[in-house]
Amino acid sequence: MLTPERTALVLLAAGHSHRFEGDKLSEPFLDKPLAYHVVTALENVPFLTRIAVVSNTGLDFGALGYQVEPNPDPSLGQARSLCHGVTVAKEAGAEAVLVALADMPRVTAAHVYRMFDAADGAGTIVASSDGVQPRPPALFGRNMFDDLLDLEGDEGARQLIKRGHHVVTSPAELVDVDTRADLEKLRKLYGLESDGK
Repeated sequence: MLTPERTALVLLAAGHSHRFEGDKLSEPFLDKPLAYHVVTALENVPFLTRIAVVSNTGLDFGALGYQVEPNPDPSLGQARSLCHGVTVAKEAGAEAVLVALADMPRVTAAHVYRMFDAADGAGTIVASSDGVQPRPPALFGRNMFDDLLDLEGDEGARQLIKRGHHVVTSPAELVDVDTRADLEKLRKLYGLESDGK
């Protein structure tokens, strides 16, 4: 059985934000930068360690309890960030990694606990799903670490998670912010003209 206490949280926060045109993770949403929402949502889950893989951000994940790992070349794709995080998790003695994205501000701890409930040991692959497509957050047991370390490019672990168990939740919880239009849509959902109003 996998538990948060033996699992490393790997937060991927090194994207270039090309489609957003700016540092989307620092953009204000409600009362904090966009990237801090998932941090806050998962702050009481008792992970073994928390690792933030970052690039060119002014956000201080270290002050929020994360081991900060710079990705020197995020242009090599999401898989490179994932490899950095998994390598650090292995060194920490983690039995699993939970991979989360910093641009998914509506993920909840309740959903993450449901993912642990669906886990089945060292060979675990459990992904989130909106009922159509599997996506992060995703949970991988230690027997999958080598597969994760072999990944390349911007596909990340997409092919791996397709063959795993999928925990379905509301599409609204799995919203990721890729563009300014995505963020504006999210703000309107909360009745905000723009943040600060």
